[in-house]
Amino acid sequence: MIKAIITDIEGTTSSLSFVKDSLFPYARAHVDEFLRANVDNETVQKLLADINTEVGIELSLEQAITQLIQWIDEDKKITPLKSLQGLIWETGYQRGELKGHLYTDAIRNLQTWKAQGFDLYVYSSGSVYAQKLLFAHTEVGDLTPLFSGYFDTHIGGKQESNSYENIVAHIGLPAEQLLFLSDIEAELNAAQAAGLHTIWLTRDDSPQASASHWQVRDFDAIELERLGS
Repeated sequence: MIKAIITDIEGTTSSLSFVKDSLFPYARAHVDEFLRANVDNETVQKLLADINTEVGIELSLEQAITQLIQWIDEDKKITPLKSLQGLIWETGYQRGELKGHLYTDAIRNLQTWKAQGFDLYVYSSGSVYAQKLLFAHTEVGDLTPLFSGYFDTHIGGKQESNSYENIVAHIGLPAEQLLFLSDIEAELNAAQAAGLHTIWLTRDDSPQASASHWQVRDFDAIELERLGS
């Protein structure tokens, strides 16, 4: 019986184009301005130190900015980069320059599942802070009350099965009572290896006949009863 549902964001609840065409370019365009304006901020100082640790040398501010832009261009899933992007996006949301995109089918079903008593969680490579910002600033308002918790790469990489074992331990339910939704097969494979149920959101892609995961076009096609809920 499914008791909790964990969802990815990019390509699952939110369009790939929103992340790649809106969020990433916004962070890239404002990283220089943000760091120079906040270089003395304690949180930013910690992130700069984490960047130095990541590259193995101490970078100047100019070098750190260059490195961050390179990571953004390469779509690197590096924790201090994701944390910094979240801080930059916060400014964009506050200015009204960004509005979190969510598929209407995702919103509708997440609200239904919450009302039915399922616990909902988010697991994304974007920082927890960035996740909360997105769900707090949607076209239909603040959706953060739907969720019982958020996970990012601090708990582990999304294609590593031990990350899902850590999530299982954190939630405190047996793995077989958890469902993970994603658009990435390697993530689903890792979750499945940890004992979770999995559903592959294919959206605009063609289903893969050889995949070991139940594939659906959107959230409306998910029938939790099929998983023994």
